[in-house]
Amino acid sequence: GESSGGEILRLTDLNVFYDVRGGLFRKKGKKHVIHDLNLSAREGEIVGIVGESGCGKSTLSKTILGLHDNYTGEVKVRDGVRPQMVFQDPLSSLNPAKTVSWLIEEPLRIAGVSKVTRQNAVRNILMRVGLSEEHLRRRPSELSGGQRQRVAIAVALVQRPTLIVADEPVSALDVTIQTQILELMLELKRELGLSYLFISHDLGVIYRICDRVLVMRNGRIIEQ
Repeated sequence: GESSGGEILRLTDLNVFYDVRGGLFRKKGKKHVIHDLNLSAREGEIVGIVGESGCGKSTLSKTILGLHDNYTGEVKVRDGVRPQMVFQDPLSSLNPAKTVSWLIEEPLRIAGVSKVTRQNAVRNILMRVGLSEEHLRRRPSELSGGQRQRVAIAVALVQRPTLIVADEPVSALDVTIQTQILELMLELKRELGLSYLFISHDLGVIYRICDRVLVMRNGRIIEQ
C-alpha cells in the first residue's frame, strides 16, 4: 500500500441500530445491526470490507455517509469533507429522466457553484473518467453498464471528496468491464489522492485492489 498520509476516517466503538416496528400494538424495538466496530482508513489507502449479504456492510456505508444516524460511538471524517458514494447499480441511483451533463452538474448546482465553473468542472471530470463530450447529451438508459458506472463515479468526484465509499461498484458488470472500472478507480486514486472504502462480497475483486481487508460477519469485524 502507498498509504503514507494521515488518517482520513475513524470509527470508534460504533454500534448501529434500526427501529423495528412491531405487530398489532405497534410496540417498537431496536435491531442491533453493527456491534462495537473500530475502523480507520488513511490518506491514499484502499480499505476493503468483505462479507456475505446481510452482514451489515451497507448499513456501515450509510452510517459513514451520514445517511443513517441511529448509532452510538464516533464517526470521524477528516476535514469534514463529506464522503461520496458509488453504488452497485447506477441505474437506480441516477435520475433516468436527466442527461449525463445535468447529472454531473447537479451536486454543484445544489452547492451554488456558478454555471461557467460547473461546466468546466463537468468537462474536466468527464475526461478523467474516460467519457467524451458526446455522452453529455445522453440519458442513463442510452449508456452501457460500464459507461453508467463511469458517470456515477464522475457524479461522486465532481464534489471533490477525499474519501469514496464504493458499495459493490463492479458486481453488476461483466468481467472485462469490471477490470476497466477497477483500473480507472486506481488511476483516479493516484491522480486525485483519494481514499476508498471498498465494500464487496467478491474476494477476487477485493484482493486485486485493496491495501487492507476487513472481514465482516453479523455486524462485527472478525478478522483483518
